[in-house]
Amino acid sequence: MQDILKRAAGIKLVIFDVDGVLTDGSLFLGDDGQEYKAFHSRDGLGMKMLQATGVEIGIITARSSHVVSARMESLGIKYVYQGNLKKITAFEDLKQKLMLQNAQIAFVGDDLVDLPIMRQVGLAVCVKDGHRFVKQHAHWETPSPGGRGAAREVCELVMEAQGTLQSVLESYF
Repeated sequence: MQDILKRAAGIKLVIFDVDGVLTDGSLFLGDDGQEYKAFHSRDGLGMKMLQATGVEIGIITARSSHVVSARMESLGIKYVYQGNLKKITAFEDLKQKLMLQNAQIAFVGDDLVDLPIMRQVGLAVCVKDGHRFVKQHAHWETPSPGGRGAAREVCELVMEAQGTLQSVLESYF
C-alpha cells in the first residue's frame, strides 16, 4: 500500500471512465432512444471534495451521452471527452492542456479500451468488478465496484496520500 500512496501523492489530475466506473455499466434505453444512467451520489461528492483540494478531474469515455454532460456540469468538471473509442488521443490532449507528466495523472478504468491510458499513467486504477485482464495492469483495485462508490474511494485515496483528507472531512462538521 505504501507504493500506492507514494504514487497518489503526486497526482494532479484524476481521469475517470464513465460506463462501468462512474456507473455500474448498465445502459438503460427508453423507447424514445433516450439513454439513462445511474450515478452514485457519494462518488459525486468525492469528486467535488477532490477538486476542492486543487486536483483536477477529467472524463474520457467511449460513448456519448447528454446525461454524462449534465452530470459532469453539475459537478463542475470542465474536462469532458466523449465519443472517444481510442481514448489515448483525448488523454494526450488533456495532458498537454494541463501541462502534466504521466506520473502526475491517475486513470480509473474497468475494460480493455482503458488499457492504453492505464499503461502510461502514474496511478492506474481498476474498479473491483473490472475485467480480469485490466486488473492485471492496474496499480490498485478499488474495494467497491463501479458505480457503487469506487470513484469516492479513489478520491479519498488521493486526498489521504496528499494529506488533505482529514481537513476536507472536518469541513463537514
